[in-house]
Amino acid sequence: MDTRKPTPITLTERQHAVLTKIERREKSTQQQIRRTSVILLAAKQASNCEIANRLNLTLQTVRRWRRRWLEVSPAMRTAEDNGDDKQLEQLVCDALCDEARSGRPADFSPEQICQIVAIACETTEDSQRPISHWTGRELADEAIKRNIVPKISPRSAGRFLKRSRP
Repeated sequence: MDTRKPTPITLTERQHAVLTKIERREKSTQQQIRRTSVILLAAKQASNCEIANRLNLTLQTVRRWRRRWLEVSPAMRTAEDNGDDKQLEQLVCDALCDEARSGRPADFSPEQICQIVAIACETTEDSQRPISHWTGRELADEAIKRNIVPKISPRSAGRFLKRSRP
């Protein structure tokens, strides 16, 4: 049982209205609705355990969204004081969104992938290649030759080739 008393969340009327709007709109994701519910229940002074049980979440998840909301609260109050409803809505949405995840950045941009797939859609004769069809190695060589990418493995080019087939 969680014996620590959580930091209380106090919502302004405008914050409550934005959260309610997110909770009720059709295009909201289940994640957004669940996170919104955490904040609304926390504002009703529900404990983290109560919220976790009621929404079938872990205690860690409830704590995370309560903490994230509290971190953004000062900026939300500033936006409200300035009468900037658009900024307030953006801050609320930011507070309910996932943070950027760590990890290695993608090797190829979407534009590069599109250009490589476009090569695969061309006939091999257009590229003056003495082959009957594109292979991963040929596609990789052509992408490098056209300066689309500085380097690419035949395996990566082959994956793009495979994905582009109907």
